[in-house]
Amino acid sequence: MPYIKDTIAARATAPGRGGIGIIRVSGPGVKEISRQILGEIPEPRLATYSDFSDDEDVIDQGIALYFNSPGSFTGEDVLELQAHGGPVVLEMLLNRVISLGARIAAPGEFSQRAYLNDKMDLAQAEAIADLINSSTEAAARGAVRSLQGEFSTRINHLVAKVIELRIFVEASIDFPEEEIDFLSDERIEVQLAEVHQELDKVLDETSHGALLVEGASVVLMGKPNAGKSSLMNLLTGRETSIVTDIPGTTRDVVNETLQLDGIPLQLVDTAGIRESLDEIEAEGVKRALAAGEEADLVIAVVDASEPDAMKQAESLLEDRRTVVVFNKIDLVADTDLLIDGIQMSAKTGLGLQSLKDQLKKTLGLSLNVSSGFTARTRHIVALGYARDALVAARSLLVEQRAGELVAEELRVCQQNLSEITGVFTADDLLGEIFGSFCIGK
Repeated sequence: MPYIKDTIAARATAPGRGGIGIIRVSGPGVKEISRQILGEIPEPRLATYSDFSDDEDVIDQGIALYFNSPGSFTGEDVLELQAHGGPVVLEMLLNRVISLGARIAAPGEFSQRAYLNDKMDLAQAEAIADLINSSTEAAARGAVRSLQGEFSTRINHLVAKVIELRIFVEASIDFPEEEIDFLSDERIEVQLAEVHQELDKVLDETSHGALLVEGASVVLMGKPNAGKSSLMNLLTGRETSIVTDIPGTTRDVVNETLQLDGIPLQLVDTAGIRESLDEIEAEGVKRALAAGEEADLVIAVVDASEPDAMKQAESLLEDRRTVVVFNKIDLVADTDLLIDGIQMSAKTGLGLQSLKDQLKKTLGLSLNVSSGFTARTRHIVALGYARDALVAARSLLVEQRAGELVAEELRVCQQNLSEITGVFTADDLLGEIFGSFCIGK
């Protein structure tokens, strides 16, 4: 790509004032820029105290770090200038670098160059942004593991298994003179089942990893005075929503972020659902319904003390995105009729852990899951497409013994998996085939 020939520069520390500010430079012009600013090219990987100069005078004094290609983050020559962290000083230093032939880097361009120069794959590059933007400790630890390649290793292992299957199938199609019917070999069907099982496991872990990064939106809905605001305050641990005995106190959506075992949740309290002639309350109900439609999960709060509580819950229980909470259970003498929902009291905290466990289950998380990596929705989509292709391949193999169609589905499976890490070429498969079979004899 032509722009790789450019030298890029940017401030690598946050805006504002600080003890230290860093200007990072990467590209073919780094050595000349170093000579002009430092008067020398520092020894690679050795912190060097130096003057940072322009044509007229010294701009600042600080630490220079030089990383020669390919042993750097981007795979190119990289220079980092650690100056005093005043915005004026850093602006002067950056302008000096730009005047010597660099240009301002685009967002994420240092990481992009690291990916393009094979210093990391696409999933690892995404993990850098995930680490920076982590909102929980679990997300930060997961992002580090993804950056270290844990997620990519799982994907690459799946790709290797699929390539092995393609070798068998495509060799059977392309070299029939070998008189080996690979499609009748039961091992292929067994291996397909094994890959499918492993892919499902990775998909489950990826779903959890994506929740670590992206979180989930959870909306509290129900009739007025069902206890939504009390439940909101119980979950957040503070007086987020106004609680009174007067129905319809909440008129607008109230947002609060909390953690559920390391998973960031955007919790939304809404107006009680009822018909109202009050224009403001009616607008609140409208917004509540809209929030429920957009949510990843809905907590439907039902007043357990009402005679028709179970009837209210019956239709709600059919929605897989909905967790029904029978609130005010402390006011109910006979709870045996309240089934399939979470029995709790937002006032006393009774049933809170059961609600949290159900939320995790409904979000698709094992109660004991401990994700080893972070992931993104695009990874889940790609894994889903890969699984669909694998299922189709297995069906075609068992029912039709259609080698060409099986091969195509396996190719689609591999391509979707490889899109996660950003690595896919037909030459890779060609090399695997010629390396595994004595085709040239």
